[in-house]
Formats: sequence, C-alpha cells, structure tokens
Amino acid sequence: MTRWLLLIYKIPREPSAGRVSIWRKLKQLGAIALQDAAWVLPNTSRTREQFQWLSAEITELGGDAILFDADQAYAADSKSLQKQFVEPVNTEYREILAALKRKDRDLSALSKRFQNAQQRDYFNSELGPQTREELLAADGGRES
Repeated sequence: MTRWLLLIYKIPREPSAGRVSIWRKLKQLGAIALQDAAWVLPNTSRTREQFQWLSAEITELGGDAILFDADQAYAADSKSLQKQFVEPVNTEYREILAALKRKDRDLSALSKRFQNAQQRDYFNSELGPQTREELLAADGGRES
C-alpha cells in the first residue's frame, strides 16, 4: 500500500507572487491537487523534505501549513491516485522518445527533460530506463 504525504495550506491572497511561487513549486514536484490548497505526494524521504521546505516557505509568506502522513482509506479505484502521478510522467517519457527520433533533436534539452521527469517518477515507470538507454545511445553512450 502506498503511503502519502498531504500538505494543506493557506496563504494570504496578496501579494499573489507568493501563492504563484508555491503553486509552481508544487507542480514542479509533480504534486497532485486534491483541492485548491490540499496537495499530495507519495511519502518518501525526498518528498517529505520538499514538503517541509514548502511548509517553512508558506509560513514565511504569512500563511499556515499542515503536513500529514496519510493512508488512502477509500477510493472506488484504489489505483486512481497513483495513475495521476504515472500518466504525466509516461507522457513526458514518450515525448522524449519521439523527439529522439528527429534529426533536429537537442540532446542537452532532452536530457534535462528526462531528469525532470525522472524526479517526478515516483512509481518507477517502465519507460524510464528505456528512455535513459535511448538518450545514452543517441549521445554515443556517454553518461548524461
């Protein structure tokens, strides 16, 4: 069973830059919004640290943050929350694989996209290793 971290927060509406900054960081982590200010990530040491940093930042912005360890007690489809994490990562891997087939590909940019996708690949997609291997092969086998 997957363990989850749940971040619930409030930030003053003004100035809006703080709210936008927090939202962008949550999206960058691949967090899923359950409600407007209730976000979830799989419970790992890395995600816990990231949510703790965000909680401190929210407090510095004059807001309130609460971080919970959570089990999913009920879901009509027990894998639905997990799918919300897996599908965007798989889409990103597929886009990278497709871009590798083009002659005008930018390996540096594709490697960066891969690293960003890999950081959000909390459930170890089968496409991750395949994408890595194809990136390495396209780069002449050198580590990226």
